[in-house]
Amino acid sequence: MYRKIFDYLKKWKADAYRKPLMIQGARQVGKTYAILQFAKEEYDNVAYFNFQTTTALNETFAEDITPAYLIPILSHISGQTITKGRTLIVFDEIQLCERAVTSLKYFCEDAPEYHVIAAGSLLGVALNRSRFSFPVGKVDRYTMYPMDFEEFLLAMGEADLAQRIRFCFSGNTPMPSALHTAALRLYRQYLVIGGMPETVARFVETQDYVQVRHVQDTVLMDYLDDMSKYQESSNEIKKTRLTFSTVSVQLSKKNKRFQYKMIKTGARAAEYENAIEWLVCANLISRVYRAEQIKKPLENYKDIDDFKIYLSDMGLLCAQKDIRPQDVFFMEEKLADFKGGMTENYVLTQLLCGGFQPLFWRNDKGTREVDFLIRLNGSIIPVEVKSGENVASDSLGEYTKQFAPAFSIRVSEKNFGFENGIRSVPLYAVFCICPEA
Repeated sequence: MYRKIFDYLKKWKADAYRKPLMIQGARQVGKTYAILQFAKEEYDNVAYFNFQTTTALNETFAEDITPAYLIPILSHISGQTITKGRTLIVFDEIQLCERAVTSLKYFCEDAPEYHVIAAGSLLGVALNRSRFSFPVGKVDRYTMYPMDFEEFLLAMGEADLAQRIRFCFSGNTPMPSALHTAALRLYRQYLVIGGMPETVARFVETQDYVQVRHVQDTVLMDYLDDMSKYQESSNEIKKTRLTFSTVSVQLSKKNKRFQYKMIKTGARAAEYENAIEWLVCANLISRVYRAEQIKKPLENYKDIDDFKIYLSDMGLLCAQKDIRPQDVFFMEEKLADFKGGMTENYVLTQLLCGGFQPLFWRNDKGTREVDFLIRLNGSIIPVEVKSGENVASDSLGEYTKQFAPAFSIRVSEKNFGFENGIRSVPLYAVFCICPEA
């Protein structure tokens, strides 16, 4: 399956200032597959090392972490001749060996001619708690997310439709009615299947949603197991699991600001902030802060005590909530309380894949809210999300009146268009929005 990280990796390889690359992301998002596929296409050979399956590697890195010492030993362990510029060295699950993380500094300083990629599913958690020094400024970093909707379309054999969506987005011209309907149908399929590569591949192969749900349930159980394996305190494990399970509940509320009382009656920030941080570092959830002021740089004005959380993958969200595919396909009335939050979650996943780190806005009275704020062409642009075709809203109007943005974006089931300073973007086209758009 095509992943957009391939394009990034090719640029990384060709970069004269290339550093060892560190790729992080949640378990099962396709990191190892993407790296090995890239190695197969772009290098003579690959020296692959997995710190989870080959525990003896830790002993090697405990002895000496200079490239001059490591290269001959790694070559022997892998059974591969490691050649400068022609062999890709891969350190997988590197979070299990802190000395290996530190070694990347020396590959950067003393042996930049070797091409090194490190990856880990809980890399963010490990780096947050490492005892050894992190090679600041000595590595390139990339966060990998589940497949976005465009990658999903390509996996589904809908390359022509993806191209048409991009064409209509760039020219801001409506999609033909039949294609608009087809794209919305595939969008709803994506909500159910999500972007985990194994889940998408299973559906492409079987067309069976029962099989899809089985894969999703397995991934969710793996996530729960990770919470047990990589946390020392049973109390912290319990808090993290409770926090993770409450994401879908939070999204069902009209006010989606994260509320600790939704985890447990009487819960306080001091008790659960570590659990939230663990889930964020593990890339299992995303946290979007409220912007206190609409000024540049926007990141400087986030309110760290006022935020919303979203799950990393749409399919896992539906599985966690035990939502039937048919309920999503026809947007049954029983989903009324959840579909708004579900749609917001979807839009955020696409924006994150596009390279954005959004914030959101709420007025001083707490009565109006714009779902996301992004930086686009040097401007702060509000993004309003609607789950259907009904796009009436006072919030965007109040924001526009108060801050006069260059334009606004409204994401909904409506076709492409532009009216009264609002650019209409169909839900299936959010992947087209990028910092250069």
